[in-house]
Amino acid sequence: MAHKRNKIAVIGAGFVGSTTAHWAAQKELGDVVVLDVNEGAAIGKSLDLAQAAPIEMFDSKITGTNKYEDIAGADVVIITAGMPRKPGMSRDELIGINAKIVKDVCEGVKKHAPNSFVIVVCNPMDVMAFYAKQMLGFPRERVIGMGGCLDSARFRAFIAEELNVSVKDVTGIVLGNHGDAMVPMVRMASVSGVPLMDLLPAEKIAAIVARTKQAGAEIGGHLKTGSAYYAPSRGAVEMAEAILKDQKRILPVAVELTGEFGVSDKMMVGVLAKIGGKGMEGIVDIKMNADEKAEFAKSVDAVRALVAGLKNVQ
Repeated sequence: MAHKRNKIAVIGAGFVGSTTAHWAAQKELGDVVVLDVNEGAAIGKSLDLAQAAPIEMFDSKITGTNKYEDIAGADVVIITAGMPRKPGMSRDELIGINAKIVKDVCEGVKKHAPNSFVIVVCNPMDVMAFYAKQMLGFPRERVIGMGGCLDSARFRAFIAEELNVSVKDVTGIVLGNHGDAMVPMVRMASVSGVPLMDLLPAEKIAAIVARTKQAGAEIGGHLKTGSAYYAPSRGAVEMAEAILKDQKRILPVAVELTGEFGVSDKMMVGVLAKIGGKGMEGIVDIKMNADEKAEFAKSVDAVRALVAGLKNVQ
């Protein structure tokens, strides 16, 4: 019996979407379908990427389309479609614009890939993940938001840079919302098991935390007309790989909370979760101290405030 290849659908052929396709194909996670309302962009970028295959030596097939029927049977759907945040624009202002896009996407996914695992990347991520979860009606195991993997990667990159050590030896996670109220877990950060707090003075750590919270805005400020895409797309593919290979990775991702950490109103907020072949397979019960609990509660409130803005979406 022929082995069925995995199928990854990437919704949105912008910078984040096309780079997501690039990482997924390069890692041979499966065949990739890039869908965009702008069919030309989806097809053109897919052709370009497919022509890199003989050089990079990957056998993933990449196709572009504007038709949802082409994502039929997708194992994982990664939603990147949406407007990027422009300089000076808050994540909140994006809600109205991107919720309409996400609603359309979810209708297509529900119809053509009803058994898929859905990874939400578009901003404001926690709110769009919450909205996608509502629109899809999938169980919480199958709708997860990508923010924590990105924020944690930024946190780790800044720690490695400050200490002049390999990123490979730096552990650090960021919980909470993907926004200004995110919670870099300083107490849990380490370098080859040595606590970060033993390696850097408090003011240096505070500067790293502040930079992590503003990392997206820092990049946007330099780019002027767009936002980050290499690291966000790689974060999404890290999650997709964990699902497709049943890796049981413990990753910081946004999931619907149904009582964990005192959150019972189904907000989607970043926590540490096990990601494997069944999607979100369990939440790690981190014993937070009083300060961390307070910061996390603020993060959840920030998501709630944005979710309230969904009421105006038609």
